Amino acid sequence: MNTAVRQASSAVTAVIPARGGSKGIPGKNVTPIGGVPLITRAVRACLAAEHVTRTVVTTDDPVIAEAARAAGAEVVDRPAELAADRSSSESALLHALDTLEERHGEPVGVLVFVQCTSPFITTEEVDETVLAITRDGADSAFTAVPFHGFVWRTEPDGAPAGHSADGVNHDKAVRQRRQDRHPEYLETGTVYAMRAEGFREHGHRFFGRTQLVPTAPERAIEIDEPGDLDRARALAPLLDAAELPGRADVDAVVLDFDGTQTDDRVWVDETGREMVAAHRGDGMGIARLRKAGIPVFILSSETNPVVAARANKLKVEVVHGVETKDVELAKWFRGAGIDPDRIVYVGNDVNDLPCFELVGWPVAVGDAHRAVRERARIVTSAHGGHGAVREIAEWILGKEL
Repeated sequence: MNTAVRQASSAVTAVIPARGGSKGIPGKNVTPIGGVPLITRAVRACLAAEHVTRTVVTTDDPVIAEAARAAGAEVVDRPAELAADRSSSESALLHALDTLEERHGEPVGVLVFVQCTSPFITTEEVDETVLAITRDGADSAFTAVPFHGFVWRTEPDGAPAGHSADGVNHDKAVRQRRQDRHPEYLETGTVYAMRAEGFREHGHRFFGRTQLVPTAPERAIEIDEPGDLDRARALAPLLDAAELPGRADVDAVVLDFDGTQTDDRVWVDETGREMVAAHRGDGMGIARLRKAGIPVFILSSETNPVVAARANKLKVEVVHGVETKDVELAKWFRGAGIDPDRIVYVGNDVNDLPCFELVGWPVAVGDAHRAVRERARIVTSAHGGHGAVREIAEWILGKEL
């Protein structure tokens, strides 16, 4: 395809490289953060971007490919020789460009390179990086965060303790105030954009006039090692908090019982009879969900007949006394013909985690086990048995219910 034709194109294509051979975190690119796999997070951000016309994942891994297609992305099969440990991202991007231009018979005007190892990517970051090219006239652009740290180094590398350290971005003899220092920025590694023709010519993501796009420092996390994964999961309930499910997102709500609709305590009398306390606000929330036409299903491993009694009072379907809750959940939504991506599942303990993997909206109550909160897409403000279900009903139906 000749240069003139390429330059005439205005198509903006986002390409997300995601190979399957991660050593530090096996299966990293499909690992969930806040209940959503990394690859899915990146795809969703690109699909929602106003200025991106095509979203593509290039991968050598069938599991990643399946997740990418399920999220709505087009897939390019990445050759094994371009997916080795030492393979560059640029080689994968060039292969994807060739494949896409041949597949669609049209050139790519602007290439957007997105790394799915940045879990807190936003649609706004993607759009602003594209606009740096299409609106502001830059040749290449990237996301960056403001940096005010003092950088030091020792010479030579590996010098023993006691070797003098020297300032890299400052004179160590002059301690400037933060407000007196020239602004500096750290590359986030999240989004890059470039004119596709220039990228082909230079073979690198930075060329010509390069423009940086400032982004929020708290979102600048890259998943490279297990510790990064732990930090991202801990931050997800805070950074994803604005994304609450509304009526347009939800077709069903599935609730655990103990610790979710109760405070996880039990009263036992001298005969061995057990009693629990439920929250009337939760009952109101469930009633309003049902009135709005949203099925509610209680799924519990608890054998106590109080579970069935509570479900009967609330007039909702129930299965309890089961060990494999995920198997029962899958059976239920398949039988009902409900898309699992449109299900809110609410839990509090580790036996809920397999169910979290099946649904689009895994939710933890405020006092859930740490592992559950870390893998939830959202965490309620209220604790289990203290109005958490009512809170979720308000997300979906509005505070006026």
